[in-house]
Amino acid sequence: MLFDPVKVGALTLPNRIVMAPMTRSRAGAGFVPQDIAAKYYTQRASAGLIVTEATQVSPQGIGYVHTPGIYTDAQVAGWKKVTDSVHKAGGRIFLQLWHVGRISNPTLQENNALPVAPSAIAPKGESMTIDYKMTPYVTPRALETKEIAGIVADFRKGAENAKKAGFDGVEIHGANGYLIDQFLRDGTNQRTDQYGGSVENRARFLVEVTEAVVSVWGGERVGVRLSPNTNFNDMHDSNPRAIFGHAAKALERFNLAYLHVTRAAPTDDVPGGPIDADFFRPLFRNPIITAAGFTSKEQAEAALKNGADLVAFATLFISNPDLPARLKQNAPLAPGDRATFYGGDAKGYTDYPSLEAAIA
Repeated sequence: MLFDPVKVGALTLPNRIVMAPMTRSRAGAGFVPQDIAAKYYTQRASAGLIVTEATQVSPQGIGYVHTPGIYTDAQVAGWKKVTDSVHKAGGRIFLQLWHVGRISNPTLQENNALPVAPSAIAPKGESMTIDYKMTPYVTPRALETKEIAGIVADFRKGAENAKKAGFDGVEIHGANGYLIDQFLRDGTNQRTDQYGGSVENRARFLVEVTEAVVSVWGGERVGVRLSPNTNFNDMHDSNPRAIFGHAAKALERFNLAYLHVTRAAPTDDVPGGPIDADFFRPLFRNPIITAAGFTSKEQAEAALKNGADLVAFATLFISNPDLPARLKQNAPLAPGDRATFYGGDAKGYTDYPSLEAAIA
């Protein structure tokens, strides 16, 4: 089942194993993907689909040091090396489009500006400055209504640049407490204009971004990621089933390639209980990817029987570049070195051996 082909939008994938988007913080100067990124993604080209690390659509969208962008010619050229290499190895790769919203630090913003958000509500916790110091999150600046169209345009431009860079499609990052998610949830969105209040209004920004991106790619090459369960980045909503159910139905009209949904973690406190793929199945007719916490073939195949069409693996893909082969052969899975997950060089990035190399 996990190794059966599946049609996802315009693509037919050879298996149902997705490489989840994972921040690795190894971009170079100007937030340009380095040449080593091509090797990293190419090593993992046997995934049915690769979704890249989150990639900011504008300087305002930056939240972390050394994350890549997709808004300059140099960034496009850096990503083109990645897509060319992945395609040469027979892989398929989508770029994840990202704006962090309030999850940033003024030192990462142009002219030390405040990060922006739907409402001026500071998240709990700490952010990293440009010189790697930890400091409490600042209270973001609430976006003016007239500014929102400009951010939608940034997503459109990011989609256009992803096409120039040779990607097979794009995924809109609407999850994990970043800007789109901040608009969706009433814990972070207390607006009184057309982008706040009702579920229809809170989903408006997501719908407008999706419409803009689909205008570039067509729905069959666009996916959307949502995280209805997570408390990550100090997120919460009083009725997640209402807002995420509405969001899924609102996305239906775009005939998207897929909906990518993260499962609840043990630490997540979800009003009404965890929301999984089976909740979205009656609301969204196209493929659903389920993600978060998968550590075995058995878990993945159980998820395929419970409403999902594909399963995304995250950290296992870091330490097992040929993960599909290992899962198919029931081979041992190598553990990852968490100390090297974020930042650094080839260590913990491209030096994990394939199964064949490990046996040899």
